[in-house]
Amino acid sequence: MTDPAARTTVLFIGGLGRSGTTLLERLLGQLPGALPLGEVTHLWERDIRDDESCACGSAFSACEFWQRIGTTAFGGWDGIDIERVSHLRATVDRTRHIPVLAAKELKKPQLDLVREYAWYYHRVYAAAAADARAGVVIDSSKHASLAYVLRWCEEINLKVLHVVRDARGVAHSWTKKVNRPESREQDQMTRYSPARAAMLWNAQNAAFGLLRRRGVEVRRVRYEKLLSDPRGVVSRLANWAGIPATESQLRYIGDDYADLGPSHSAAGNPMRFTVGRIPLRHDDAWIDDMASSHRRIVSTLTRPLLGRYGYLSIEDPQDPPTAADPQPQPDDTSMKAKSPQ
Repeated sequence: MTDPAARTTVLFIGGLGRSGTTLLERLLGQLPGALPLGEVTHLWERDIRDDESCACGSAFSACEFWQRIGTTAFGGWDGIDIERVSHLRATVDRTRHIPVLAAKELKKPQLDLVREYAWYYHRVYAAAAADARAGVVIDSSKHASLAYVLRWCEEINLKVLHVVRDARGVAHSWTKKVNRPESREQDQMTRYSPARAAMLWNAQNAAFGLLRRRGVEVRRVRYEKLLSDPRGVVSRLANWAGIPATESQLRYIGDDYADLGPSHSAAGNPMRFTVGRIPLRHDDAWIDDMASSHRRIVSTLTRPLLGRYGYLSIEDPQDPPTAADPQPQPDDTSMKAKSPQ
């Protein structure tokens, strides 16, 4: 067994994309002792292979931070067999593999593959934590399957922050065209139909619910709650994650804004490039702009979890709750936490 004191603490932010995961990483990542790395799952292809841009503005190959990490972790990024990492991902890090990864035990051949794949992540996390002298490394890779992989790595102290957002808002966001500024080819982010987004929303959120029952520390936060009380939510989540957060250290967060500094996020939503004051406001354009047919499709497909997360409102004439719907579960951020000193 690995000495607990020698393990690297990783705060994994999970949930379906367009749920506010990048925003939450940016907010938590401003705190001393926290190191936001972005979506490390994309490090291998987008950064090492394709040399896309770090959030600092430099190409990955020109970013001094990431070059130090590569040297410490692997003796240089050219020491990594990207094809091997891609093969391992296809073999163990897919949503369809979650039923196997969720087992109490893995057979040795599968366990060896899972731990080999997790080893690459651990090397990055440990090198980054040591370089920045950070107590907590933040990975906003989102994918539930990767969180399940990381639970099998004895060198990682894994904590998972499960971010949920109203499925209808998420689905509407996935229909929008969003450019990827880090791409040299001027690529756009993936788009999904409302039905496809709804099914992915179900799968990812249900998977994180199961992960909690597998002994992993999981805390759920609603995107809407974060924007209603940004400083309070960040304070409570930081306290839970082991990130120091005094009142003075949280002054960069106001009631409706946040002042963000630069970071070395490897991949993620384009907002990772934004530096300076940003507004904190609800993106509820879906309420007026989403086609009624799309709304009905998403509401029908995601209804059980919408009810569980408290998204069915009696004030909503289109989707009122019924006696058959599950009772809303309290958001984890409403749990009491120690007040900042």
